[in-house]
Amino acid sequence: MTARTGIFALLIGCLCLGGCEMERLATGPERSDSIHLDATNIEKANVELDMGAGQMTIGGGATKLLDGTFTYNVDAWKPLVNDSTNGSHATVTIKEPSGVHGGGKTKYDWDLNLNDHVLTDLSINCGAGQARLNLGTLALRSLQVHMGAGQVQLDLRGHPTHDYDVKIEGGVGQADIQLPKDVGIWAEAHGGIGSVSVTGLQKHGDHWENDLYNTAKVTVKIQVDGGIGEIKMRA
Repeated sequence: MTARTGIFALLIGCLCLGGCEMERLATGPERSDSIHLDATNIEKANVELDMGAGQMTIGGGATKLLDGTFTYNVDAWKPLVNDSTNGSHATVTIKEPSGVHGGGKTKYDWDLNLNDHVLTDLSINCGAGQARLNLGTLALRSLQVHMGAGQVQLDLRGHPTHDYDVKIEGGVGQADIQLPKDVGIWAEAHGGIGSVSVTGLQKHGDHWENDLYNTAKVTVKIQVDGGIGEIKMRA
């Protein structure tokens, strides 16, 4: 057994033990709570989404600032939502309560959509679950993704009209990143003891670029710092 295989085996064992603990949770009927946050007069937003375990799906196309549904079967796991406005600037924070863990017969899903026209700084923390982030239509100003032992599928394909930066910090999970076309791309990725796979970009020293980087009107910069997991980046 190699050192890397041994580490993965240990991590999987820990996750399985966590799942066994969760089977003893008292689950109840599945419930769904909707969320709708008004976008009237909002031009900019800071949005923070914090989920330690579960399934997270984030997309665009909301008619309001944020629309979505939380689905869960443990009553104490109702997400905590805080939102405020200051003139044309909105701040939204959605967090899971303490004590949420995946496994067993538990269900914990967030399905959220953001407005495509509000300039958004988006921060996403996702732990041991799976995150599907289809963000290519959003008017992003910045994006930060902190991942733990789960999987992140990040799709940025779209037609951004202004520059933005992406920072992804990984733990022991996997990140699959699809990049927009017809814009300049600058990317840097470090995979710890995991693997880094980059396609559609050219290597320039310690980073990658596409052919449009020096001439495009819009540039997207990506910085990925992985841990033990796998990073795939496709342009």
